Amino acid sequence: MAGSETFVSKVELHLSCKGLRNKDTFSKSDPIVSVWVYDKLRKCWSEVGRTECVKNNLNPQFSKTIYLDYHFEEVQKIYFSVYDVDNENQTLQLENDDFLGALETTLGQVVGSGTYSKPLQGKKAKDAGTITIHAEEVTQSRQYLTIQFAGSHLDKKDLFGKSDPYLEFHRANKDGSYSLVHKTEFVKNTLNPVWKPFTISAGSLGRGEDSCVIKVICYDWDNDGSHDLIGEFTTTLGDLLSQKLMTWELINAQKVSKKKYKNSGTITISSIKVFQKYTFLDYILGGCQINFTVGVDFTGSNGDPSHPKSLHNINPDKPNEYIRALTAVGEVCQDYDTDKLFPALGFGAKIGGKVSHEFALNGNPSNPYCAGMQGVLAAYHQAIAAVELYGPTNVAPVINHVANFAEQAAQNPSAQQYFVLLLLTDGVITDMRETKLAIIRASALPMSIIIVGVGGADFQAMNELDSDNKKLTVGTQVATRDIVQFVPFRKYQGDDAAYSLAQEVLAEVPRQVVEYMKSKGVSPINIR
Repeated sequence: MAGSETFVSKVELHLSCKGLRNKDTFSKSDPIVSVWVYDKLRKCWSEVGRTECVKNNLNPQFSKTIYLDYHFEEVQKIYFSVYDVDNENQTLQLENDDFLGALETTLGQVVGSGTYSKPLQGKKAKDAGTITIHAEEVTQSRQYLTIQFAGSHLDKKDLFGKSDPYLEFHRANKDGSYSLVHKTEFVKNTLNPVWKPFTISAGSLGRGEDSCVIKVICYDWDNDGSHDLIGEFTTTLGDLLSQKLMTWELINAQKVSKKKYKNSGTITISSIKVFQKYTFLDYILGGCQINFTVGVDFTGSNGDPSHPKSLHNINPDKPNEYIRALTAVGEVCQDYDTDKLFPALGFGAKIGGKVSHEFALNGNPSNPYCAGMQGVLAAYHQAIAAVELYGPTNVAPVINHVANFAEQAAQNPSAQQYFVLLLLTDGVITDMRETKLAIIRASALPMSIIIVGVGGADFQAMNELDSDNKKLTVGTQVATRDIVQFVPFRKYQGDDAAYSLAQEVLAEVPRQVVEYMKSKGVSPINIR
């Protein structure tokens, strides 16, 4: 063979269980499935996803889909662990919950079977129930639907009330089986429910095929898990994509034989919108440029570079943390930058007797660009020898420097440029308020900021900038979106430290790029 290509595909797994053990005293188990894959590089198991928790059910069908990369040429070990969840926060470690059973297999076996059912292995009990995994290749579709359904004159199912209806959407698979792909919330005590709008891809809902049958089942929710069937109907993906406000009759097969039975109510689309949702790869393949800029801390707290314990000490046999972080992140970013010319800036040094919070590492303020990562590292070595480490640690000027370019690029959205700033610092930022304001400004621009803490300082205050849970705020000014990712370099040890650092700090960038482009209504230039 002259050469070979690695076959990689993405598959989706739909999970269900039967006959699970009951671990709750006054109700049934509340099962959840945690899915793990074996990482050959790190030689350990890594959790890749969880289903939702299904309350009071020993035979759960899970609506949340698990997505995995499938490598035909590899043996990919996969592990499914089922727990009865006792805590409200399902993001916590499941080891504190009751273990119901597990299955270890390979992704190849699952994919090869299509529908794969096996007994779960419990700690002691022989009969821990079974788990069924249905695998299908993911249909790549940019089409998404946001739909809202409403019901009218549904059957009354509750003795002392009306009904608590909810909808399940089951997609027909190629083998004739059905997979649960979405479940609405239940609406309490009504025969005329209006459910919340939800968004789903055409690929998930109907494999991206207009002819794909979708079975919609309406149930009356019961707290004990014994939900009562109200009725069902079928439609197709093509019907939904037509964006017509259609109405269907709910039919309960058990009532059809009754003389006066007409239907169990009707379901209507009250609103529907079909739109294109683009991925990071769509923008990159469409010509979006990632412009990478480096900002390095040259304050005195790093220590005299000539001293072996200095964070800026240059040792050919042992690269310092600045060099290792620059290399790890820069080598990934440079692949998305066509000209491979990176501005490299420093802050906190004294140059010519004056402190500068924004200077070119290569000594050329009119042209701070360096050729590739080798050029950045060469400029870093040059700066270490030429400047005096001083202070304080003011980073707002560097952020605003990059934001100025991002602001210019935003004036021409068809150019599709995005800016990533890598800041390396050994201590707590001195101009915190100014930095927050600079970040808030940058959040409305095509820009992301990665901050890597170097050395052993206390970086607790830096977490304020990485506002994952709430948007960064200063007074009445609020960030448009979260654009900062902060990590301490000391978190990464061992042979794969550089790989792990790059993987974590860059993980949010694709989402941030898509989020910005979507907010501005920018589509990729050339869709392939």
